[in-house]
Amino acid sequence: MSEEQAHRALREELGVYALGAGSPDERAVVRAHLEGCAACRAELAELAPIAARLADVDPDRLAEDPAPPPGLGDAVLARIAAEGARPERDRAARRRRTRLGAGAVVLATAAAAFVVGWLVRPVPPPPPLERVAVQVVAPDITATADVVPHTWGVEVKLSGAGFTAGEVYRVSVLEDDGDEAPAGAFLGIGPAELDCNLNSAVLRPDAEGFVVVDARGDVVLRSVF
Repeated sequence: MSEEQAHRALREELGVYALGAGSPDERAVVRAHLEGCAACRAELAELAPIAARLADVDPDRLAEDPAPPPGLGDAVLARIAAEGARPERDRAARRRRTRLGAGAVVLATAAAAFVVGWLVRPVPPPPPLERVAVQVVAPDITATADVVPHTWGVEVKLSGAGFTAGEVYRVSVLEDDGDEAPAGAFLGIGPAELDCNLNSAVLRPDAEGFVVVDARGDVVLRSVF
């Protein structure tokens, strides 16, 4: 198998990985690939919110047929009866319009049912936020962080100020075996407050913290979960 084919095969597994499925060995292979492939990490980050919403879907509600609005059937029958009372010379044209009108009613009913179904859908609770301690190493930087556990990995929500404007900062999640997994990067904006959502393929039970390094590779802040 060529390198391109191998990459395509691993990319096709991202959806399974995002849903928390797959054997431990299969997940380990995908996880190892994610650590060295920024494109797949970015794609996984886009899949993550979709996977989270799918996990909240109630299978028992998928088979439910939404009921049409009350009185719709009587209104349609009354319209048909009214058309039948018109002169015969107008009936052909009326029948054509009735069929179009009935089609429009069906579409309107379907649209109304969709809207009603959307409005009454179960709204999933917000993801749990775990506030973690942050140790700032560099001067003039202030920061706080929350951690969100997902089925596909751990998300770090970092807020702070004082990061040098225009400088790239890279974030890595620390694993319990001593390894570091890349979680993304952000651009400093000086004294202004910034908020970053950083995603890593490391599962929450395997994550022990994270570090932020500047363009020179020096640690500017760290956190231990």
